[in-house]
Amino acid sequence: MVLNGKLSTELGIKASVDKFYNFFATQLHEMQIHCERVHETKLHQGDDWHHTDTVKHWTYVIDGKVHTCHESVEEVDEKNKKLSYKLFGGDIGENYKDFKLIIEIIDKSDSSAAIKWTIEYVKINEDIDAPNGWMDYVAKLTRDIDAHLVKA
Repeated sequence: MVLNGKLSTELGIKASVDKFYNFFATQLHEMQIHCERVHETKLHQGDDWHHTDTVKHWTYVIDGKVHTCHESVEEVDEKNKKLSYKLFGGDIGENYKDFKLIIEIIDKSDSSAAIKWTIEYVKINEDIDAPNGWMDYVAKLTRDIDAHLVKA
């Protein structure tokens, strides 16, 4: 019975590492403006979008279905351009005991850039599927944000 899991994907981006990291570190409240699968983001608790004590409420679409969850910033690593978010409540809480979304923006040696998404999760029982739909979701999210940042 395997309840713990980890999914990971790395996607190339055209925008600079700094622009991409800055978007997630300081402009997360604009996500719904630039990403078609994000329907709504709002502060649930706190008054600073990027503080570790703040909780946000998300409404988004995965696999054609509307989902909701809460999110809080768990870790910010500016030096390595890495952010970690804890997702809970809503649809996440119905299926997973723990759900962590980790974003790492990577400056490649060949002057290109990539974003690495990692999802670490613990299912509530073995009948729950791995969150594979999230890989498509973060890929589309990456393309939407990258297109916006390239134009900006």
